[in-house]
Amino acid sequence: MRERIESHANRKIKLATSLHARRGREKANCFLVEGLRLAEMAAESHWQTEYALFTQAFAQKARGARLLERLEARCPLYEVDEGCFKKVAATDSPQGIALVMRAQHQSLDAHSVRRKESLYIVLDGVQDPGNVGTIIRTADAAGADGVICLCGTADLFGDKTMRSTMGSLFHLPIFTEVTTEALMEFCTAHGIALCAAALDPAAKPLFDPLFQRACAIVLGNEGNGISETILQEAAHVFIPMYGRAESLNVATSAAILLYEAVRQRNYNHSAQQR
Repeated sequence: MRERIESHANRKIKLATSLHARRGREKANCFLVEGLRLAEMAAESHWQTEYALFTQAFAQKARGARLLERLEARCPLYEVDEGCFKKVAATDSPQGIALVMRAQHQSLDAHSVRRKESLYIVLDGVQDPGNVGTIIRTADAAGADGVICLCGTADLFGDKTMRSTMGSLFHLPIFTEVTTEALMEFCTAHGIALCAAALDPAAKPLFDPLFQRACAIVLGNEGNGISETILQEAAHVFIPMYGRAESLNVATSAAILLYEAVRQRNYNHSAQQR
């Protein structure tokens, strides 16, 4: 179904605009996906689309027309003028397509661990949306089994987080608002070791064989690090730095640790086969 919205005061425009604020997202249990590539990935996923907003210019492009044909089978489509779309868009140069999606909240309690040597990333109060989105994207690329966001971590469905995931949100189990106690219970129940990225005398360099078993790599808040409760229960690991830099960005640290885990597991698997 395709219709045209003429008024900027239309309730669907108001709802889409309200989703830029966390309060609006929580009230509607929806979030906004903006841009061609993200919308294409959303359309290929099992996530529910409430409706799509598009401009005439977007519909006239071949790739845009193909996307709208796919979306037509799953949700109502509403054409809006350029001025109306700019009111909805969060980007400075909008591409003319935005989806209002139903938020999914996955439960760690109900999660089924799919393999013996599982690999998770835990975000303990990581607050920058760009860092959170980038870590989710990297975890997806590295083949991790999921991302566990503890309470205090940036909103998964915020505009900047969403764009930074580059669609990996739709590929990977992501658990939000998880308590430290729930994390501990999950790891204990499934034999998953906690590995905390920390700079202290007890920490081992990441090249030690820490990641060959099922593990959850914990990264902390950009300013305050990892909570003391988790530090007391986790093995500590650090990334050696050979230059004069004082520290690494948390998303960069996540990438290094994830791919070291991949290296250790692939090397271990290859060595066992020889």
